[in-house]
Amino acid sequence: MTSAPLEDSRDSVLRHTTDNGVSWITLNRPAAMNAITPDQREHLISRLEHASADPAVRAVVLTATGKGFCAGADLRGASDGAERVAGDVARLIRGGAQRLIAAVLDCEKPVIAAVNGTAAGLGAHLALACDLVLAAESAVFIEVFIRRGLVPDGGGAYLLPRLIGPQRAKELMFFGDALPAAEAERLGLVNRVVPDDDLTKTARAWAERLAAGPTRALALTKALVNASLEADRPAAFAAEAAAQEINMTTADAQEGVRAFIERRPPGYRGR
Repeated sequence: MTSAPLEDSRDSVLRHTTDNGVSWITLNRPAAMNAITPDQREHLISRLEHASADPAVRAVVLTATGKGFCAGADLRGASDGAERVAGDVARLIRGGAQRLIAAVLDCEKPVIAAVNGTAAGLGAHLALACDLVLAAESAVFIEVFIRRGLVPDGGGAYLLPRLIGPQRAKELMFFGDALPAAEAERLGLVNRVVPDDDLTKTARAWAERLAAGPTRALALTKALVNASLEADRPAAFAAEAAAQEINMTTADAQEGVRAFIERRPPGYRGR
């Protein structure tokens, strides 16, 4: 197992290790329910961008320490008395929460959220932006913004309607009630709910299975699915054909075809 020397320490707000082709990114502010500070957000974006570009990384797991996955953005100091100029808030959101969610959506490697506890506000959107979501039985999801008199940020009004439809999305956002993991699974927000003690084991099994897969085919599949709800049929079909053209130049695609013909398991190398 190899680990990143800068972030992988007990006192770090963001732990990171790479093991068997899987980048494990762990939020580590348990006393603050892993509320994200600006510095921590920038580290997280950097880690996701690095994972996207690093051929040694073939899957990502995003999780957290303690009892909370992420309580959202750390709002301490947000109201410091300074006079705002028109446009300041919009610039802050574009350069902060939206960049973070975009980093997850745009990562070329599959990203698994292993939600170990409360995921609230931006923390819920961080989990839901991931390609696959595993939740511990004790996990809850909360669209907490309305409780604070705020409008959802971090792409929530973009993500939720696409996952569960506008009516359900409005219900969650208008009332701000806690959504238990089992109900989140029933609605389709979560792929699988597992006992708390099995969360890491299950995330590892899923991530290592993805890491052993055809990396470029997975990246192209992710891009096609993410773009599908914004595209009309001709555009979606054109993107699919282009993705097929690109993918068939990869060594993994050629290996997959050879393995099928030779009736053996494929040995994908991520290129």
